[in-house]
Amino acid sequence: MAHIIDGIARASALRSETKAAISNLENGLVPGLAVILVGEDPASHIYVNKKIKACEEVGITSFQHKMPDNTSERDILGIIDTLNNDPAVHGIIVQLPLPDHMNSRTILSAIKPEKDVDGFHALNSGKLVTHGGGLIPCTPKGCLILLNDLHSDLAGMRATVVGRSQIVGRPMSHLLLKSNCTVLTAHRHTKNLADEIAASDIVVSATGCPGLIKGDWIKPGATVIDVGITRIPAPEKGAGKTKLVGDVEFDIARHRAGAITPVPGGVGPMTVACLLHNTFLAAQNYG
Repeated sequence: MAHIIDGIARASALRSETKAAISNLENGLVPGLAVILVGEDPASHIYVNKKIKACEEVGITSFQHKMPDNTSERDILGIIDTLNNDPAVHGIIVQLPLPDHMNSRTILSAIKPEKDVDGFHALNSGKLVTHGGGLIPCTPKGCLILLNDLHSDLAGMRATVVGRSQIVGRPMSHLLLKSNCTVLTAHRHTKNLADEIAASDIVVSATGCPGLIKGDWIKPGATVIDVGITRIPAPEKGAGKTKLVGDVEFDIARHRAGAITPVPGGVGPMTVACLLHNTFLAAQNYG
């Protein structure tokens, strides 16, 4: 039976470390995080509220900019320009998804790289691919922390990353390469995915496709990091009930893997904790 990786506990420890580090910043510097939220998407509002509450817990000042759906792209870019030049703001995030009339890439690219605590700016992506030193996207960063907790050395391990998004899949693959893993980045055109998974010491899946990774594909003893999270009907709980599931068939995989993240309670809490840590780093480096 696999060790169930407790992302909630690890995220709590990282928040405590970040809080302590913030209290030791020179000259009483207080990190500031600005959050831009456009529209009334309920899930986005929940995520933003969690981030604001987490900021309060560790000593980060938060600045909220909640805008209606019909806000123009030009207005959002104007807010970002103001925040880029505000010395009290060290990190800026734009909650995704944005309304259809906005170009996410244009908006995210307008954030100064040194304030891009989500790690999505092209300059930060380029640094990750090359020499490092930029801000790392929060979810892959959290996944790597969980892996490093389990393995003293990742060198030589065979890893498959399922998904190639700029938010998780691609940066995760580069982080594993930097850790000297042998890495396959799998996607919808990958042939014989089951065989690739079966040969992997590490599997990281980030597709949002429930049950895509069959439990009996997992190599015995492998470490499985399930980033996917999808709400599906749960008739076993009663009419109209739902539940959250990941990309991996958890109940089967847990009998084969050496360690596995649950959904929920695995990677999700690490993402917010890493956002706080990135904000601290931005303040430390550029405050």
